[in-house]
Amino acid sequence: MIPSKEEKISFHYEDIQFILPNHLLIVDWIYKTIINETKILRQVNYIFCSDNYLHKINLEYLNHDTFTDVITFPYADGNIIEGDIFISIDRIRENAKSFEVAFKNELHRVMIHGTLHLLGYLDKTNEEKAQMTQMEDKYLSKLNGMKLD
Repeated sequence: MIPSKEEKISFHYEDIQFILPNHLLIVDWIYKTIINETKILRQVNYIFCSDNYLHKINLEYLNHDTFTDVITFPYADGNIIEGDIFISIDRIRENAKSFEVAFKNELHRVMIHGTLHLLGYLDKTNEEKAQMTQMEDKYLSKLNGMKLD
């Protein structure tokens, strides 16, 4: 039996009280993003967690002693998309306040940012960051065109 997109895109929660609103719509949005980039979805796990939880992962796997909003671990190459995307809900809340944007807007930006990393987009150089922001905006506008709430 072939897994459905709902089985291929899953949401998990570690060390945080949070439930993703509109999860079926988000699944559809992420799935359409991956298909639009002509990739094949195997499995993507979004793990929502606390600052402390993500900080430990950042130290252990990346040797970075900093808080961050998202860490992406790709597990496949080429056209196959498989990976884990860890997102700090604490950091999303703080960044939303700092950037003066709605929590859900910051959350969606970070979710698509992690997805774009799985799709092969980078953000180390100024050029790559500009392209990443352009792609985030492109796919966020597609989400805004879908029925949210």
